[in-house]
Amino acid sequence: MEIIFWIIVFVLSLLALIKGSDLLIFSSEKIGRAIGLNTFVIGAVVVGIGTSLPELISSLLAVLKGANEIVNSNAIGSNIANILLIIGIASVLSKKLVVEKELIDIDLPLLGLSTVLYLLLAIDGKITPVESVILLISFIIYMAYSLIFENDNDKKTTREKINVSILFKLIVGVAGLLIGANYIVESVVTISEILSIAVSAISITAVAVGTSLPELVVSARAALKGKSGIAIGNIFGSNSFNLLVVVGLPGLFSTLYLDQITLNIGLIFLVVSTFMFVISGISKRIHIWEGFMFLMIYLVFILKLFSLI
Repeated sequence: MEIIFWIIVFVLSLLALIKGSDLLIFSSEKIGRAIGLNTFVIGAVVVGIGTSLPELISSLLAVLKGANEIVNSNAIGSNIANILLIIGIASVLSKKLVVEKELIDIDLPLLGLSTVLYLLLAIDGKITPVESVILLISFIIYMAYSLIFENDNDKKTTREKINVSILFKLIVGVAGLLIGANYIVESVVTISEILSIAVSAISITAVAVGTSLPELVVSARAALKGKSGIAIGNIFGSNSFNLLVVVGLPGLFSTLYLDQITLNIGLIFLVVSTFMFVISGISKRIHIWEGFMFLMIYLVFILKLFSLI
């Protein structure tokens, strides 16, 4: 009976996390337009980073609660899910995703470099506070590079007025994120203890997929509307943010260790999925058969985690 209670807490916390993220993104976008931010800042920074807030908030609270192993497994699991599961679903829905030139020229190499940097730092099984500073500085460089080379940089958005409703949604969104993240960490730790399963196994699957739902919704909708650039670009930004900030910011407060599951299985599938994504991106097309292949590899990843194959 106790396990059922905590599973319900986990699901409700996940819903609060996702809804809070939605409200925060919506209200932040409106406020950004009201103060005259350009389209790139709103699209890449507000919306792009906003979809990764569930991972960031849950990771920060995990460190505060002493569950440090959740941070790396959450970031790695989210990146794997973003590529294999979300891009897989998006390419199947659209039958073919077209990778735009700007993504190949800017976002593709930045994602590759972000992943390589993270792997070099994490290969010894831990991310220290000094290494976290390196990750965060790299993210600042990443954003500066994107801003400098963004062709759309001079386009301004239509100014909108801020009303009480938008501010209310902002407050509710922040509250939803904090409450959801708090209880999702607590429920994951408790469920893992009851089932005698490693915390990282739940974090790298259930938590990672759950916190990636905003990206799934954005990419799936974009794919159905034929907007490949949004469907793919959303994942590039989110994956770089996960490795550089979702790990880097919590890592300032404590050394973040990778357990054996994350180190031996998670890192391998992170390399494989990112490499496949980069190769598909260079070819300028992600076909439906590649989408099915991504989904099959994700299934292998899940089965491997729980020693089913």
